[in-house]
Amino acid sequence: MSTSESWERLKEARQACGYRTAAAAADAFGWSRNTYGSNENGNAPFSFNRAKEYAAAFGVSVLWLYDATPPMRGASERPLQDALKVPERLAPIVGRVGADPEGIVLFATGQGAGDLAPIPPGGSDKAVALQVVGHSMRGLVDDGGLIYFEDQRTPPTADMLGHVVVVETDTDEVLVKRLLRGSRHGRYDLESVVGPTRRDCRIRWAAHITAIIPPFQARRIIRLHGS
Repeated sequence: MSTSESWERLKEARQACGYRTAAAAADAFGWSRNTYGSNENGNAPFSFNRAKEYAAAFGVSVLWLYDATPPMRGASERPLQDALKVPERLAPIVGRVGADPEGIVLFATGQGAGDLAPIPPGGSDKAVALQVVGHSMRGLVDDGGLIYFEDQRTPPTADMLGHVVVVETDTDEVLVKRLLRGSRHGRYDLESVVGPTRRDCRIRWAAHITAIIPPFQARRIIRLHGS
């Protein structure tokens, strides 16, 4: 029988499952980082019920994890993410928005290109995200947050009126604005979160915002290009 402590076996199980850090495992399974980290570093012993949860996630025997009864992994154990067979679906972060009062989207090029973030609930394979930079969109989403929309490139619809949406104008600008009726058919007013309203704009396409992720959570879920 192994002479290792339960917290050492927990760390071994996590590493064998492919998670480089305790924080990465906690985020993947929705556990508190502090609680899991304390369990893994030995500062807080974990209960048998908690051992069952960890064992199921990492695909090891609960008896091995809790009291070192061999074997580490039986024929029926496998990591929870493998058992569920639900691959993570990611959306590209296609641009930056909010660096100025106009709310102009600067499409990602060069160093920033290639960053990804998980597709939000209800999102499709057409989901994309914008990252907010600066404070001109305060009240909608703060600096560092994410705005998701479906990149379908379809004309504005009546249910978008009065809502903040992503639009492209006939002057090649992509903006995040509140969509309002213009003075005549086919024209729209675009109200800024901060800044002046644009009057009687022609719109090529508009898209509903499908999710907004605040900065703290965004920092945890963004997959940086090359990382």
